Amino acid sequence: MTFENVHNYYEKPVQEEIRRRLTVNHEAFDETTIEDIGCVALNQLPPRYVRHDVDMIFYLTPQERHEMENSVQEAVSQAITLVSQHKRR
Repeated sequence: MTFENVHNYYEKPVQEEIRRRLTVNHEAFDETTIEDIGCVALNQLPPRYVRHDVDMIFYLTPQERHEMENSVQEAVSQAITLVSQHKRR
């Protein structure tokens, strides 16, 4: 038995949100800092393990999808703040 196809659904949306924030805000973080932000954001979200992202999306209502998107945005915002403060010390 392997779990090669199993992953946390939130990984991709968190990566996309970080990428979007860096583009929109023209923030410059090195790769290590970006990975730290991703880890902190993912740890704020509930784990949602899936084999295929479409499996998750298919069974969500529009309201649930919207709530998940908001959760990702909030988690990334908090992660950027926390990691940025920690790096300044």
